[in-house]
Amino acid sequence: MSPGSRVAAACERRGADVVVRACLDLLAGRESEPDVVEALGGDHARQLLAQGVPEVHAYWLRVWGARGLLYAWHAARDADVDAGLAAATADPHWRVREMVCKVVAKRVRGDVLEAVLPLRDDPVERVRRAAGRAVVRVTAAGS
Repeated sequence: MSPGSRVAAACERRGADVVVRACLDLLAGRESEPDVVEALGGDHARQLLAQGVPEVHAYWLRVWGARGLLYAWHAARDADVDAGLAAATADPHWRVREMVCKVVAKRVRGDVLEAVLPLRDDPVERVRRAAGRAVVRVTAAGS
């Protein structure tokens, strides 16, 4: 099952607000409901949760939290999402920063643009590219 399909199913079961809140918790490094974490991360999440998440792999939870926001949204949480995305642009792991840029681009989050701009000079090429796409998409939309 694709990440989008898993997240859609979780939204049907638990509600989009619950899933978005779980995404924000994970993105901020907080714990969340295991069933939602499994929906966001699939088999990999199931394995990590079963064995306990080693610190070296904890960034995956933040990546999955951000990725979930590609597929789940709740308009009442816009300000919370924007704040969470902006804060995560400073995440120490490049995969989190890259995924945040993808969410900003897909969701056209103009209020996060200022936090994304410096990522165009990120040391990791994939982050730079994702940031560039986010900047182009948001500015083209006039957000």
